[in-house]
Amino acid sequence: MKLLKRIMLPTLITIAGVHAHAQSVQQERVTETFNELDIFSSEEYQVVDIKKQVAKTVAAQIQMLTPRLQTMMSDLRLAVPLEASLMSGGAAEQVNVASSYTRMLKGLNVSNNAIYQLRLADGAMLERWGKGEQPLIAFAPKGDDTSWLYIEAYDQDGNIQLLDAHTMPSQPVLIVEIDARKSAREGLAIMQSIFAQNQDTETSAIITSSENDADVLSTSNLQRIRLNDDKEPWISGNAEIYAVVTGVSPTRDEPILDIVDMPYLDNDGRDYTPNQTLIHWNRYRWQAADVLLMEQDDNTNYQTLATTFLDIVTQAMRAIPDPNVQGYAIIPQLTNQLIKAMPAHWFSNDDDYVDVFYTLFEGQNYTNYMGASGNAKVTIKPLDINPR
Repeated sequence: MKLLKRIMLPTLITIAGVHAHAQSVQQERVTETFNELDIFSSEEYQVVDIKKQVAKTVAAQIQMLTPRLQTMMSDLRLAVPLEASLMSGGAAEQVNVASSYTRMLKGLNVSNNAIYQLRLADGAMLERWGKGEQPLIAFAPKGDDTSWLYIEAYDQDGNIQLLDAHTMPSQPVLIVEIDARKSAREGLAIMQSIFAQNQDTETSAIITSSENDADVLSTSNLQRIRLNDDKEPWISGNAEIYAVVTGVSPTRDEPILDIVDMPYLDNDGRDYTPNQTLIHWNRYRWQAADVLLMEQDDNTNYQTLATTFLDIVTQAMRAIPDPNVQGYAIIPQLTNQLIKAMPAHWFSNDDDYVDVFYTLFEGQNYTNYMGASGNAKVTIKPLDINPR
């Protein structure tokens, strides 16, 4: 054992040193590329500052970029990846650094794979752009999106134009933004991985056994969903909605969290019929769970978000003396702790609360069922999945 420690300790020190050196090199590269960026400010502010500087760079090259962008965009494709190959000179390096550093800020796998995109704000702008009107290059500002009054946008001369945050402009506007679908797909997978690591091995064994044996798998199926308010100003584009299913482990007094991605749910005022499995009931005690609907925004660090979720519900669970006395009534208490934490902690234009469905039961039908905040309406039906 002593020999093992003597071997392991230098190795761990070496790995830590290499990691620290890599971070130092990354920060040096970032500060050289984005000389106005304060790397000690919050992650949210850094992401916005990066978008602002990239927007200014794109605006300076927009005349050169326009022919290529116009061939890439159409009514059916209003967004294109903001890749280094689009840009010329030092702007190409800036785009690469922006993607790799933003990935780190968001808790995603770090690479030069483009995380930013250029999106035309509205398809109706294609005609005016095609007739020669130069687009402005905009970016979403800092802070709570409900308080935004104006949107800053650069013209090709580097001047800032102020646009009404609540009225779609008629002049063509290209938006520098994070590719929300790509970010959500990668980030939600990371969140689910962190949640799974927290799950006890006994629960995992029960779930795996249930999925592999001859028993029928009991689920609840989301057949229809409609959002009344997706809480997005025009510059934010389509919403990226996901669900957090909260409940209690069937084997011990610990919370269970699951992520359900809803990539189809991008517009309010429209019915969607996903036929999507929402809850796997073998994961939850008392045949009860809550469903919290969230909206992903640009500034989320998924690793921090997942860890914070777990910390909140775990502390709330430990504050309950004997969970079995209250039974499923404790589940809304866990969910409410998440909701209460949102405005006070890391939520500004990070992931936004949309709605919550408290105490859904196994085997129950919920038809045109409104969430507690009145922002979402769902139809959920039980679905038994037979073994092969």
